[in-house]
Amino acid sequence: MTTPLLFNPHTYDPAHFDPETRRLLRATVDWFEERGKRRIIEDYRTRAWLGDFLAFAAKERLFATFLTPASAGTDEDQRWDTARIAALNEILGFYGLDYWYAWQVTILGLGPVWQSENAAARTRAADLLNQGEVFAFGLSEKAHGADIYSTDMLLEPQADGGFRATGSKYYIGNGNAAGLVSVFGRRTDVEGADGYVFFAADSRHPAYHLVKNVVDSSKFVSEFRLEDYPVAPEDVLHTGRAAFDAALNTVNVGKFNLCTASIGICEHAMYEAVTHASNRILYGRPVTVFPHVRRELAEAYVRLVGMKLFSDRAVDYFRTAGPEDRRYLLFNPMTKMKVTTEGEKVIDLMWDVIAAKGFEKDNYFSQAAIEIRGLPKLEGTVHVNLALILKFMRNHLLDPIDVPAVPTRLDAADDDFLFRQGPARGLGSVRFHDWRAAYDAYAEVPNVARFREQADALCEFVTTTAPDETQSRDLDFLLSVGQLFALVVHGQLILEQAKLTDLDESVLDELFSVLVRDFSGHCVELHGKDSATEPQQTWALGAIRRPVVDEARSARIWERVEALSGAYEMAL
Repeated sequence: MTTPLLFNPHTYDPAHFDPETRRLLRATVDWFEERGKRRIIEDYRTRAWLGDFLAFAAKERLFATFLTPASAGTDEDQRWDTARIAALNEILGFYGLDYWYAWQVTILGLGPVWQSENAAARTRAADLLNQGEVFAFGLSEKAHGADIYSTDMLLEPQADGGFRATGSKYYIGNGNAAGLVSVFGRRTDVEGADGYVFFAADSRHPAYHLVKNVVDSSKFVSEFRLEDYPVAPEDVLHTGRAAFDAALNTVNVGKFNLCTASIGICEHAMYEAVTHASNRILYGRPVTVFPHVRRELAEAYVRLVGMKLFSDRAVDYFRTAGPEDRRYLLFNPMTKMKVTTEGEKVIDLMWDVIAAKGFEKDNYFSQAAIEIRGLPKLEGTVHVNLALILKFMRNHLLDPIDVPAVPTRLDAADDDFLFRQGPARGLGSVRFHDWRAAYDAYAEVPNVARFREQADALCEFVTTTAPDETQSRDLDFLLSVGQLFALVVHGQLILEQAKLTDLDESVLDELFSVLVRDFSGHCVELHGKDSATEPQQTWALGAIRRPVVDEARSARIWERVEALSGAYEMAL
C-alpha cells in the first residue's frame, strides 16, 4: 500500500484546499501526466524553451490566480497563499526543475512590485499576469553577483523625473521573455543607500538587449544589458533604503520555494529508485535483501519525510508572521539551507543503490541528480544562510518567550505581510517560543530523547564555551556551530508537525536516529577545527551519542519503503 507521506500523482487530491485551488493543482498534474515521461525528458535534454507549459499556465490562469495578492486581484480566487504556492512548488519540482524555475523567478520579479506603493506598476503587473506573462528579477551582476552595494546599473536623472538606465545584469531567469523585469540600480547623482532605485523594465523594449543564456539548459538564465533605457516616473518601484529592503525581502519570499521544489525532485526520484532496486536481481537475489541497501533506502526515505514535515510546518510560521512575530526569518533560511542539503543527501543515498541506472537518459533520476545540486546554491549559498541562522541562535536556544501557539494554516487567506515586511534588519532581536516543548511531547521516543541530550549539550556550549572574539571572526569555525544549531531547529519543527499530523512514531524514531548521527558527525568536525579550544574539543567529544537501535522499528520502516516499488511510474 502506498504511503500517504509522499506525493503520488495517481492518488493526489488536495482536498484541504478550496475548489479552484484543487482544480488548478490537479489540472497541472494532469497536464504533465498527459504530456508523458518521454516528452518531458526529451524537452529537458534538448533545452527546449517552456512555451507549451507557459501556454497551459496562461490558459488556466495558474500564475495569475496563485501570484496576485488579493489587494491587486480582480476575482475572489486570487491571493498570495504560501500553502498552495508550496504545493505547486512540489508538483513542478516533481516533473522538472526547469518548469519550477520559470515560476520561481516570476515570484522574485513580482516581489518588488507587490511591495511597491506605485499603483500603476501594480496594476500593470496584475494585467500582465492575467495575460499569462512571466516576470524576472534583475538583481545579480556578472562582476558583483548579488552584492547589491556594488551595483553598476546606473540611472541618469531626467528633467521629467525619470531616468535613463545603462548597465548589465547577469544570471537573470526569464530575462528572454519577461513582460516585466524588476531591475535594481543606483542613481549617478546620489551617494550611498539613498541612491538605490528599483524600476520596472520590459524585455521587449528596443533599449533592452538580451546577450545570452548563461547556462546550458531550458532555464533561460539570461545576461541582458540596458543601453540608455528610458525609465519613466511610473516605472519606479522603490527609491533609497526602501529599494535595498525590497531586494532582501523579495529574496526572503523567494528562497522559501526552494525547499518544496527539492522535495518534489526527491519524491519522483525515490519512486524510480525503489522500483528499480526491488526488481534488480544480483547474485540470484533482489538487491533489496542486502542490509546496506535497505539502510540507505530507509535513510533516504526518513530524511525525505523530515524535509516534508519541516517545510509544511514552516509554512504556518510564514503565514502567521507579522510585525510582532518574525520567527519566519529563522525558519526561512532553514528551509533554503537545511532542507535543500537534505535533498542532496537523499539523492546520493538512492544513487549509491541504483548506481549506473542513475545515469540512464530515459529516467527522471539522471536529471534529478543534476538539478538537486542547484537548489542549495540559489538565493544565497548554504554558507550565507548558515551565517544568517547563527544570528538567531542565542535567543532561540536560551531566551524563549511565551507566545500563542501557531496553528496549521491551510485556510484561504492572503499572506499580505510578506509584502510589508519592513526594514531588513534587527534579526538579533527576534524572539521565539520554547523549542523544548516540541521535544518534551516525544520524550518517550528513544531517539528523540537521545537527540534532546545533544540539543541540551549545545545550550551548554553556547553558555560556557561559546566562540570568543577571535573565533567570532572565523567563519569556518562558526559554520560548524551553525550546523549543530540548524539540526536542533530542524528537529523542532519536524516534531511540531508530527504532533499536528499524528505521525507514526516509528518513522519519527528512525528519522531521529539519523539526526543523532548527523549531530555526532558535526561534533567530530568541530573538534577538528584549527581554532577549536581545548574546552571546545572536550565538549565536542562529550556531545557525541550513538542512536538507539531497534530492529523491529527498522523493519516497519522498510515495509513503508518497499511499498513504494511500482506505486508510481509516469506513463511514456
